[in-house]
Amino acid sequence: MNEDIRKIAEEVVKNAAARTITISFAESCTGGMIGAAVTTVSGASNIFLGSAVTYCNEAKHKILGVSSEILEKYGAVSSECALAMASGARKIYVSDLAVSVTGVAGPDGGTKKNPVGTVWFGCSERTKDYSFVCKFAGNREDIRIATVKKALLTVLKEMD
Repeated sequence: MNEDIRKIAEEVVKNAAARTITISFAESCTGGMIGAAVTTVSGASNIFLGSAVTYCNEAKHKILGVSSEILEKYGAVSSECALAMASGARKIYVSDLAVSVTGVAGPDGGTKKNPVGTVWFGCSERTKDYSFVCKFAGNREDIRIATVKKALLTVLKEMD
């Protein structure tokens, strides 16, 4: 595991435990890497409720409740989908905070609208939901690692 990610995951677990905040994730392009990063840390079971790995649209719809309309109108790599994924994860895990990721890790699958390296993040809390996009460079693994790091940093930011 990337040492930077390990250190951030340790901070996530420590800070969430200190604030008694529970966390969940919804992952597409990372395929479970965010949940895996958090669970390398002792004590993660006190704050981490789970991560829904919903790589295909059908799983996003059936597991997280992302509407068919969102998937058809906006696509899986969109603000709307990221928001619905985060909201769905928070709902199914009954967590205080959920972060989602959906993007194009490459090397194939990019479009003009969503080139390789485009990743949408969703964040859902009790009082607010929001999304944002990042454009990462590098190969497939570089993009996935950058996505995991950004997702964990987003959790830390939300706990401040």
